[in-house]
Amino acid sequence: MSLLQDIVIVGGGTAGWMTAAAMSTVLRGRYRIRVVESDEIGTVGVGEATIPMIQRFNRVVGIDENEFLRETGGTFKLGIEFVDWGRVGDRYMHGFGRLGQDLWSVPFEQYWHRMRALGRAQPLEQYCITRMAAKANKFMPPRTDFGNSPLADIAYAYHFDAHLYARYLRGLSEARGVLRTEGRITHATRRGEGAHAGHVDAVVLESGERIAGELFIDCSGFRGLLIEQTLQTGFEDWTHWLPCDRALAVPSESVKPLTPYTRSTAHRAGWQWRIPLQHRIGNGHVYCSAHVSDDEAAATLLAHLDGKPLADPRPIRFRTGMRRLAWNENVIAIGLAGGFLEPLESTSIHLIQLAVQQLLDFFPDRGFSAPDIAEFNRHSRFHWERIRDFIILHYHLNQRDDSAFWQACAHMTVPDTLREKLDLYRSHGRIVRRDNELFSEVGWIQVMEGQNLTPLRHHPLAELRDEPDTVEYLEGVREVVAKCVAFMPDHAAYVAEHCAAKPAPHPA
Repeated sequence: MSLLQDIVIVGGGTAGWMTAAAMSTVLRGRYRIRVVESDEIGTVGVGEATIPMIQRFNRVVGIDENEFLRETGGTFKLGIEFVDWGRVGDRYMHGFGRLGQDLWSVPFEQYWHRMRALGRAQPLEQYCITRMAAKANKFMPPRTDFGNSPLADIAYAYHFDAHLYARYLRGLSEARGVLRTEGRITHATRRGEGAHAGHVDAVVLESGERIAGELFIDCSGFRGLLIEQTLQTGFEDWTHWLPCDRALAVPSESVKPLTPYTRSTAHRAGWQWRIPLQHRIGNGHVYCSAHVSDDEAAATLLAHLDGKPLADPRPIRFRTGMRRLAWNENVIAIGLAGGFLEPLESTSIHLIQLAVQQLLDFFPDRGFSAPDIAEFNRHSRFHWERIRDFIILHYHLNQRDDSAFWQACAHMTVPDTLREKLDLYRSHGRIVRRDNELFSEVGWIQVMEGQNLTPLRHHPLAELRDEPDTVEYLEGVREVVAKCVAFMPDHAAYVAEHCAAKPAPHPA
């Protein structure tokens, strides 16, 4: 086997330095890794909210949780609150982790469906510890010594300053031997002949320096310097399903309480995010330019801030979709170079993490096996499409009649893969998770129920327990959750005690 040696990561930011940190940890100095980035090129910086899988990434690269949160001004996240998404006035939480406690026959929610139809169940949130803790602004990490208690199984993620996270990862990576080259890339060169004709063989800087490599990771953002500008891979446009094409981002002053959840508030032609950090709140308005002007979108954003803005709104233009190939020739696109899905469910950083894991799973030698590359691309497409479907669900499953934007979303034709899930749920409240797709049954049911989709029937086996026993079972779960939430400390107090950031992070 002929092992490659030189790996070049084009672009820094969150994608570039997550890739560098993971590869330098796993490859243990056996490969030469270089990051080429320019301080003159800014980053998008909207990926400040995450999902629980980031804990796995941080553990792999050896990150201490409290230190990382101190360095990035971070806070904890138990879920996402959605406001005005079903109808104006609606409010629900997509909480992380388990829902209720399963019995032997069918999932917990099937008993809840049955009792809800009889008017004998409480709202779904009362059976989920992360949803109730988020409402009460409580947080603690799981206590594995608590046995079968919900306190032993608290799923959580983070909010943090993405710029500071990238800087933190850069420090780790350079300490492990990753080289950084400052400079703006003007173009790339390709091999003209031989076994790998067409492969990228080097990138050229404005200074004239030529940086050669064997494997190139494109983390250059929307422009896709290698994957698109050089290899012309092509882009699959999904704006007919996800029509928002612009965003405005602005930081604002912190306010109390320090909430352990992200908030997404629907507006007339899009939605607004709210991400609480220790020293500021990250805000943004994602919107469809065909239905609202930039000035109106900015006014809407500024009118719905909880604190004083710390900068002028920063515009971001995008197109939802993905590259036709995530791996083309000897180039792998990671982050925005590979595509864009708006940050509605905080999946941007997870898609980086997923791509890095797939790269390590299918790490090439100098032969660049075609079957390996094809399987990498199949995996990548599957996960992008399933996350796409979950985000479309939020838009499509609305009953708003206050704007043409929302009516168009409600009446659009959705992908067959999403239509199948909706039909299955409407029938008997069933949700099937296929091939380890990102969002589990618990995530799907929370959005469907939160946006007023009620199944026609429940699972027949939910009838095996008689009605009084089922009511007692549900009430027992609800009471345990309430007691556990009462036991948990305040989120702000927990942060102050364990991971308070000393210097105020620079607004990004």
